[in-house]
Amino acid sequence: MLNEITQDAAERMQKSVESLVTNFKKIRTGRAHPSILEGIQVSYYGSNVPLSQVANISVEDGRTLSIVPWEKPMVPVIEKAIMTSDLGLNPATAGENIRVPMPPLTEETRKGYIKQARQEAEGARVAIRNVRRDANGDLKDLLKEKEITEDDQRRGEDQIQKVTDKHVAEVDGLLEQKEKDLMEI
Repeated sequence: MLNEITQDAAERMQKSVESLVTNFKKIRTGRAHPSILEGIQVSYYGSNVPLSQVANISVEDGRTLSIVPWEKPMVPVIEKAIMTSDLGLNPATAGENIRVPMPPLTEETRKGYIKQARQEAEGARVAIRNVRRDANGDLKDLLKEKEITEDDQRRGEDQIQKVTDKHVAEVDGLLEQKEKDLMEI
């Protein structure tokens, strides 16, 4: 019973960490990386699909992404989707090849992105603490129903706290790495 609650809490906390990693990928650094375009959806025969499903995305050099659509009519659709995204990128088309240069980050935009990264990390920490609260509530319910003893409850809360600390430390490490990436010139 205790192991099931702890295992469930650990899985839910890990999902919060994975969500944070996904959100961090959307915060661009000065370097070109295909994951920056992960959230972009394009209209393909009437339905919205991820950009990676209609084109090949690669890094041309450290500051330029190269997008080669699999079908020529998709070039203007992809170009429009990138321009209307909130990434602030301006693609340049040369025939069937779309190049997306990464503008260098100013000190002000770096600080803005760091602030955004810190907010994302705090959101992940809150989610992890909410999972801990739910798990501890489950333990209290089991105690009320006399399915576990007070010692079992304390032991369970200690296990859940250890799992919580591990995941919060993981979030802190990810945030530190992202801040370091953002401050690199």
